[in-house]
This record gives sequence, structure tokens and C-alpha cells, in this order.
Amino acid sequence: MVEEQELVTALQTEGAKEAAFRELVAQYKERLYWQIRNMVLDHDDADDVLQNTFIKIFRNINSFKGESKLHTWMYRIAANESITFLNKKAKRNNVSIDNVKSNAVRKLETDVYFEGDQLQLQFQKAIATLPERQRLIFTMKYFEDHTFEELSEILETSVGGLKSSYHIAVKKITEFIKTDETL
Repeated sequence: MVEEQELVTALQTEGAKEAAFRELVAQYKERLYWQIRNMVLDHDDADDVLQNTFIKIFRNINSFKGESKLHTWMYRIAANESITFLNKKAKRNNVSIDNVKSNAVRKLETDVYFEGDQLQLQFQKAIATLPERQRLIFTMKYFEDHTFEELSEILETSVGGLKSSYHIAVKKITEFIKTDETL
């Protein structure tokens, strides 16, 4: 595993850029995939968003100034690409973002890549009911175990606001699961 600063230097060096990018993809594709998948839910959509994320990273790596960690910058791009994808999908299908989320949850039941049981499906339904920002914060904290400080850097917001949003999301999810009669 190449150190982050060495990787950034290689990515910003014309002769080494392609090999360094292959290394970057190898190091981060799985983690970024799961961040995206937790937002868009559908495997094929997650693959598309992941590809767009890496294209954006490749095209914009020379503008990376090192003011944050490389992975923080990439997670921010992945989060923005996920939100953009969901909004475009809603607009393209002329439906609300809530409809896009509920359709994605329904598809999970037949998704060959979803290995969860009924409770895990209900958990995903509950997460899908959250507003976009809360859902992003919850999934990045819960599934990827980011600290609030890391999330603060990635999402460019205060730690206090993140903690509040996360705890409200937990309450909403708990309430949804308690009141859902399909369990």
C-alpha cells in the first residue's frame, strides 16, 4: 500500500499518473463503492456512480491542494456524485426523490447482491426515509465508522451539527422500525 502523499505526488506527475491511478482505484474502490451503495442502494447504480467518481477524481487530481486528506476529498466527491445521481434520476423519471428512494428499497428485495434478511431490509427502508443529508451522515457514520471529525472534513460542516443530525437519524430509524408492521 502506497503512502497517501507519495500517491498524490505520483497522481500529479504526468509520467506516473496512470500507474498511480490504478493503485488509487485498487486501494479505494471497495470503500467508495460501499459509501455510494449505501446512498443509492442499487448495485448497478452504485457501479455507475463509482465510475463517475473515479473519472472526476482523475480529471481533477491536479486541483487537489492537500488541504485535507486524499481520502477525505474522494469521499466528498463520492457523496456529491451520489446525491447528484439521485436527483438526476428523480428528475429524469419525473418523480420525487422519495419515490426514487422507495423504488430502490423495493428493488433490494430481488437484488441478487443484497444478502440481508427481513430485518436488514426493514433497516434499509428506515434509512431510505431519512432526508438526504441525514441519510448520508448516518450511512457514513454507521456503516463506514467514520469519526465525527472525519465527517466534518468530508462534509464541510461542524462536528456538533453532525452529531445532532446523526442522533436524530437514529431516533427516526428506531421509530420507523418500532412502528413498521411488516416485521
